[in-house]
Amino acid sequence: MRILIDATPLLLRSAGVKNYIYYWIQSLWEQAANDRISTLPALERLGPLNHEGSIARSAPTYLHLGRVFAANALPWLPLLRWTLPAADVFHVSNQIRHPPRRSKLTATIYDMTCRLMPELHTAANIQADESLAKNVLARADRLIAISENSKQDAARLLSLDAERIEVIYPGVPEVYFGAQARPSEKPYVLYVGAIEPRKNLDTLLDAWESFRLRGDFDLIVAGASGWAGAKTLARLAARPPGVRYLGYVPEDELPGLTAGASAFVYPSLYEGFGLPVAQAMAAGVPVITSNTSCLPEVAGGGALLVDPRSAAEIQCAMEKLLASPELGRELGAAGRVRAQREYRWKVCGRKSLEFFHRV
Repeated sequence: MRILIDATPLLLRSAGVKNYIYYWIQSLWEQAANDRISTLPALERLGPLNHEGSIARSAPTYLHLGRVFAANALPWLPLLRWTLPAADVFHVSNQIRHPPRRSKLTATIYDMTCRLMPELHTAANIQADESLAKNVLARADRLIAISENSKQDAARLLSLDAERIEVIYPGVPEVYFGAQARPSEKPYVLYVGAIEPRKNLDTLLDAWESFRLRGDFDLIVAGASGWAGAKTLARLAARPPGVRYLGYVPEDELPGLTAGASAFVYPSLYEGFGLPVAQAMAAGVPVITSNTSCLPEVAGGGALLVDPRSAAEIQCAMEKLLASPELGRELGAAGRVRAQREYRWKVCGRKSLEFFHRV
């Protein structure tokens, strides 16, 4: 069977979606036997994952993005259709607004934050989400959701038939399962994620100000700036006591940084999956995360759950966890077991190929 994967997000500055597509394509290539997996644009291999820029050279990047932009702006002009390789199934990303109709159509549902929390997104993001829902999700033959929570939210908010949506969890890169802690002069609590309102970093910083064990630990913040993050970035630049902001951390440095943490704290307001949580679990690091959206589902007993809007709850959870090494070991072990069982890319690739064959 011929499967075409839209890899356009790999050419853009992106975090979660880019991470997912990068490792997903690799897992499909590895798991495919008699199936032919091709990408749009055509990629023979994937270079190093860089969230800040394209994984391809400049010329093919701009050529492909120009073609996609023209096809989105002028749907009556079949620029995209003329240059697509023949495929039985075309899996579309959120960058293509009007996919051709000659193949079976599939797509991935990541989250419903534009619907549930429009104030945390740009107008362009909301417009793109509306177009995706209307032109792709509503008419796709089948859909993949990255969590049961995302599936249920999409079915409810977009009036989609839940029977057309299959939940397939993403994986965690294998390096996290055996990651070695990088050296650190002082124990630290870690946050990894974009600096933007939905990630709710300001509430974590509020909690840190009252954290009674602050003298014994640092708070390390790792993540690039996102939308509307200027206020939070200014707060980090002021160097609050015990807080270290690393900015964007390259992908190959994250496993060691994660494995070295005494605790991983992720108080996001809403997630479709929450990959940083799963990565911390795979590394055996105890997690504190939100009791909202998919995060309890992903943690599955491997985390302390808190109200993300309550700095007091986050503070108490950090103090409870870091004052009890035994609790930390129990949570870390439970998280690792769940990640080993549920969040492997080879499992995701196999289930995805089975999904495509059913389509």
